[in-house]
Amino acid sequence: MENEFGNLLKQLREQKGLTINQLADAAGISNSQISRMENGVRGVPKATTIRKLAEALNTSYGDLMIAAGYLEGADDLNESVAEQSPEWATSKDKRDFKKMLEEDGELMFDGIPLDQEDKQRIKDVLTGLFWEAKQMNKRKKNNNGTPDGK
Repeated sequence: MENEFGNLLKQLREQKGLTINQLADAAGISNSQISRMENGVRGVPKATTIRKLAEALNTSYGDLMIAAGYLEGADDLNESVAEQSPEWATSKDKRDFKKMLEEDGELMFDGIPLDQEDKQRIKDVLTGLFWEAKQMNKRKKNNNGTPDGK
């Protein structure tokens, strides 16, 4: 499991018949970055990079997130989102927020309408931040034995 993400990335790339350079061009990231990921030299990429790779490989973003260690599976995602949400957020609030980012209606930020690419970037950033915070919490628990370090 040491380099699960890199191994999966290489396997998917080869299944698609792509060279590292071709995948790099399609994903808009450097070929050296892909090489380092595949060989386990580079750490786990950010959610935005994983999104680019998933789109370039025409594969599941969720599967790549699982391989990267951000997720353990769909059930884990739902449980984690539920336990990390603010106390005041109801299931309707969570559903509405997700729907707001996914629907085609106009969404604005600071008076500027957001297109689908902007909405996807917001989702990617929020996903990345969420899972980075989740990983930090796991490290705190492992280092201190308790969630709050007491």
